[in-house]
Amino acid sequence: EFLYVDDLARACSFVMENYSGEDHLNCGVGDDVTIAELAQTIAKVTGYQGELVFDTTKPDGTPRKLMDVSRINALGWRATTSLEDGLRKSYEDFQTGGGRFNASTEKAH
Repeated sequence: EFLYVDDLARACSFVMENYSGEDHLNCGVGDDVTIAELAQTIAKVTGYQGELVFDTTKPDGTPRKLMDVSRINALGWRATTSLEDGLRKSYEDFQTGGGRFNASTEKAH
């Protein structure tokens, strides 16, 4: 399960303004993707035209890693950024040197 950082920031603000309980709240999209779906989405976003090859002789890992987001959803919050849109925004930011990776700041360290 993947959550876009801006959705997380909105969730934090939402919870601070709308929740005072002691039970934990999971923050997520409530949907998971397979490794193949993730790879295909990344290829689509980045324009990768090559072949994706999966080694089916290796273990699959944990079949599902889905969080129960029913508590935060019941309060009225939901993630609004799809995986594809979040990847696209992140990739565009990376390409323009935004975020933490910036060639000029890397030289300063």
